[in-house]
Amino acid sequence: MTDTTAPAIVAAAPDNRLAKRNALILALAQGCIVFVGSTYVIFGGFVGFILSTDKSQATLPITTMLIGTFLATLPMSLLMQRFGRRVGFQLGAGFGVLGALVSVHAIEIGSFWLFCLGSHFAGYHQASANYYRFAAADTASPAFRPTAISWALAGGLLSALIAPEILTRTRELWLPFAACYMTAAAAALLAFLAVSQVRIPSPAAPSTTTESARPLMVIARQPRFLAALAAGTVSNGMMNLVMTATPLAMVACGFTPDDATHAIRWHVLAMFVPSFFTGQLIARFGRERMALIGMALLAGCGVIALIGLSILDFTAAMIALGLGWNFSFVSATAIVTDCHTAEERGKTQAFNDLVIFGFVAVTSYLAGRMMNSVGWSGINLSILPIVALVATLILLLPSLGRKAGKSA
Repeated sequence: MTDTTAPAIVAAAPDNRLAKRNALILALAQGCIVFVGSTYVIFGGFVGFILSTDKSQATLPITTMLIGTFLATLPMSLLMQRFGRRVGFQLGAGFGVLGALVSVHAIEIGSFWLFCLGSHFAGYHQASANYYRFAAADTASPAFRPTAISWALAGGLLSALIAPEILTRTRELWLPFAACYMTAAAAALLAFLAVSQVRIPSPAAPSTTTESARPLMVIARQPRFLAALAAGTVSNGMMNLVMTATPLAMVACGFTPDDATHAIRWHVLAMFVPSFFTGQLIARFGRERMALIGMALLAGCGVIALIGLSILDFTAAMIALGLGWNFSFVSATAIVTDCHTAEERGKTQAFNDLVIFGFVAVTSYLAGRMMNSVGWSGINLSILPIVALVATLILLLPSLGRKAGKSA
């Protein structure tokens, strides 16, 4: 006989259908932005070298793109908090189209500074796209969040598979590299169409109660948030430093731009292929532990790059760099989403990405300078102590936070 008065003890499974739909749409948009970014990273230094009179400024166009990312990070977050994710994503993609077209015209007329301006506009697109991963988590249950983030980032795999081939075939189709940037404009337009289909509930109106949302500095002082911020900042910064310098280093070693393109292809594959299972790995091993594994792989990139200068050495280093970025960045993002409420989302995510991409902009500028001063070996040696420091923070900060919570 069934006891109909007994309370239900099995909770209904969360419905993540909308989260899955959004994550897949954002994956397509992510593939487009990675294509655009790959165009600037692979060829920005070469175009800068051709157009500039001061060859030490060859990577400045990439730096101006990242400065654009830095400057637009906070405004994009506030815009999305006020009007919704879709509006911010569409605006960013529109700047992506504009930036690529300005870059084409700069190559046509031989203007280094106009090319830097086009690159800068592309940074606005990057700033909005950096929130794709957070948007994927917006409609996901807590358990599904790491997987949703991974799915959104996995769209970069599409770019890894087709971007180098397209860029190689179009590199000399018109003026040097101009057709590549026309293709990037088309990719940004496709991103605009994709994000138009994202469905995320409008952000809640700000509450009038003082207890509902914590001050940013209270959120930012959480040990887990600090650990996540360190992991996200260093994984992006070190990845960008080495990736930006790699094409220049390979050409300096006697390899061709096409060789560099294929090495970057393996790097991008390593960045995004793991996204199909990173969420499951995080669920099994934990966010902090996967971030530590990512740090170890970043250190491995530096070690491999110091061992030799063959194509195999460059490619292996790029693979380790991509894997390290994926594990540490996805884990760090998942930790950040644990550290804030829905009402605190805008300012917390903006602060997180402002720090990350400010550091990335600095490392991008340093890539060209360091190649001229300390060389490829010096760049890779610099990774090791920084990664070791962050690994120590990941180990210590959360445990310190737990001890402080017990003593409170």
